[in-house]
Amino acid sequence: MNPRVKKVKPEDNYILRLTFSNGEVRKFDVKPYIDKGVFKKLKNISAFRAVRPAFGSIQWSGGQDLCPDTIYEESVPAERRGFSTIHETRPDYVLKSRKRKK
Repeated sequence: MNPRVKKVKPEDNYILRLTFSNGEVRKFDVKPYIDKGVFKKLKNISAFRAVRPAFGSIQWSGGQDLCPDTIYEESVPAERRGFSTIHETRPDYVLKSRKRKK
């Protein structure tokens, strides 16, 4: 079982800064979800910033949430210098994303 979210802070460009139960601080890119289903409402930056920790994961005021394991596994360490997007820091994420679109 992966660690669970204890704190969440929204940042620019639909990035979340997450603090996990094991003390790790990681960043999660919400952009790959923003054009899908209920997550489309998060394009509104006020709605995106209304995120909070909930039940070891995160949840928005509109009820949108993500699996805590997905959040941990698809996030990257916040300490990594030069972080700009997950697509640049996680090449395996790009490959998974492309496979899903087919």
